[in-house]
Amino acid sequence: MINSRTAAGALSAAVICVMTGCAVEVPAPPPPRVVVAAPVVAPAPAPVVSVYIDPPLVQPAPIAVGWAPPPMLVEVPPPSPFPGAFWTGGYWAWHGEWVWSAGRWSAPPQPGYGWVQPYYEHRDDAVIFIGGHWSPPGVVFVPPPPNLQLTIVAASPGVVPGPRPIGPPGIFVPPPPGSRPGLIVPAPLGTPPAVVTSAPPVTNIGMRIQGNTTNTTTINNTRVINNVTNVENVTVIAPASATASGHAFQSEVPAQAHLAAALPPVVHAAAPVPASAHPIPAYVAGRAAAPLPPPQLVHAGPAVPAHPPAAPEPRPMAAIAAAPPAPAPLPVHPVPEPRANAEATTPPHPAEHAQPAAPKPPVAVATDEARLRAEQQQHAALVAKAAHDKAVAAQAAAHRPTDKERQEAERRRRAEEEGEKSGTR
Repeated sequence: MINSRTAAGALSAAVICVMTGCAVEVPAPPPPRVVVAAPVVAPAPAPVVSVYIDPPLVQPAPIAVGWAPPPMLVEVPPPSPFPGAFWTGGYWAWHGEWVWSAGRWSAPPQPGYGWVQPYYEHRDDAVIFIGGHWSPPGVVFVPPPPNLQLTIVAASPGVVPGPRPIGPPGIFVPPPPGSRPGLIVPAPLGTPPAVVTSAPPVTNIGMRIQGNTTNTTTINNTRVINNVTNVENVTVIAPASATASGHAFQSEVPAQAHLAAALPPVVHAAAPVPASAHPIPAYVAGRAAAPLPPPQLVHAGPAVPAHPPAAPEPRPMAAIAAAPPAPAPLPVHPVPEPRANAEATTPPHPAEHAQPAAPKPPVAVATDEARLRAEQQQHAALVAKAAHDKAVAAQAAAHRPTDKERQEAERRRRAEEEGEKSGTR
């Protein structure tokens, strides 16, 4: 009953207003809504232990770790110091806790040896880990068999366990810098962990690595002689529901560790430079781990958005037409400076008296990231030089004459001296 009376009253008021010619005031449209992309907020990284690790010369035995490795760190490799060098390290390794195995250029221990990337696998709510190592010629990496039973290794005293791996079972690499701890990124076998360094941080599962392979097959007399798989690059894919920015991501990245690590990162979480240039031995289950240096702070810079911010929504044409015109800016007149001489009240003509301002010298600002990168390159160069000097010393020791050879050389020298003396007589 009340609704009928209200509607009738409103209708009567409208009819009377139309008959009398009164103006109906239309409410102004609401102001346009501007959509601004949320910035990528990277969590503050915890202090980490950064060391150089002396890799083994054969594939080590796998171990089972109870929690996932942390998100990746940023470590830009310097130029290769000599031909044939391998970029080793630059990943998370187990040493009673997850420690950062700092990258460095290394020479193969023997001719023909190759570098094998670390192995991470999510299995039975744990991480099966095999550290990076050297591989003799013709030796192929063998993944742990599915029926292998491993006991989770004990952490060092005082180490606080992290979150268990979050993601599907199988081979993976750690997430990009600034990601949610515990997340894992499924990847093909042999993928360098550095391929995610330039990817945006993730806060949910969904990012994956897709391998781009090229198969080369040689056939001789209908018999397959050789089948080689060349992996030149990989594709990092993440849906919008997985990234911290809420934008989907897809990018091709080099499959070589040193090239992938050199790409500009989204989150600048610089890896600390190890306090000592001397490497520690690789971890072996059942043996006492080598003492570790104290943890170091991770210098995290501002996050760079992987996608441009969303443009503001367009305003309706009716709202634009109804909006009042913007007032024209008022002219700004320069105020002349007070002069001591009253006769010089007329400002000089700009064409006659204007002088260009002298350019200011550029100010060099040394950021923390540049300083850390320089320290990383300096340490890597020192380590590479030490490895080169060690190889030269080993080669010299291999060609060092024996006692018998030295005695024979001394005898020949004396015989030559005696022959010269008898000739002069």
